[in-house]
Amino acid sequence: MADNNLKRQRIFGVVAIAFSVTACSIAPGIHPRLQADPVTSQLHAVQIPNHPANSKVNSQLLPSAKVENLSFAVPDKFQGKTVYQVHPSSNEKLIALTIDDGPWPNTTSQMLDILKQNDVKATFFWVGQALQANPELAKRVVTEGHAIGNHTWHHWYRRMDEATAKSEIERTADLIYKTTGVKTSLFRPPGGFLNNGLAAYAKSQKNTVVMWSLTSADTDPHAKPQAFVNNVLKGAKPGAIVLMHDGGGDRQRTVQALPQIITGLKQQGYRFVTIPELLKIAP
Repeated sequence: MADNNLKRQRIFGVVAIAFSVTACSIAPGIHPRLQADPVTSQLHAVQIPNHPANSKVNSQLLPSAKVENLSFAVPDKFQGKTVYQVHPSSNEKLIALTIDDGPWPNTTSQMLDILKQNDVKATFFWVGQALQANPELAKRVVTEGHAIGNHTWHHWYRRMDEATAKSEIERTADLIYKTTGVKTSLFRPPGGFLNNGLAAYAKSQKNTVVMWSLTSADTDPHAKPQAFVNNVLKGAKPGAIVLMHDGGGDRQRTVQALPQIITGLKQQGYRFVTIPELLKIAP
């Protein structure tokens, strides 16, 4: 029995390997269309907490079976294009919440709980390393009906040659499929950088490069949750794509802000849709 316990401890020790990604968005206050020089952009690495040892919600994780044959394709007119928002022909109050940098222990599950309680579907853009560390969280995201996009393997900002860009995107796409059964044509470049080789490769594969028209600015280290709420509620427009984060660092402030964001948008008359749903209704 003592030998078995020792083996278990050794296994858990091996499992607790740290990975690193960067916080997703560019500096608060900088519009995503403003492209900094990717060559001089500096990376800020953070640890990816490993699942499941550090998760408080293991009981909510799903079985290992993946969802088969689920594809997040996009209409032909958006293939190989960059999208910031959509303008519904009827001016219907539709809005898409997008959540970057996970799946992440604790935070992702907490946000999933909130989304489920409010009957809201979102679009999650995954970093390959975070997915590798937290596969069961990823399965829960898919099983609960949310859409999935590709957010590269390492979350690098720097300029890349075609081979590196291909590896960053395809390696993540392969793991998304192997883990969840999902194939996606949605891609978001880390930091919103469009000129470092990643977006060009994604477009060459007919992926849609999904940017955003409205940010919660939840990567601002000094802002309080209410600021995230105010940013979204004041800037909401029909067809808006909202940027938020569940990973890349401590996102408890985003968790705190999310219920108020959802309630406030509902009070304004908005209906929540995923990115694939938003693109399908575009004129």
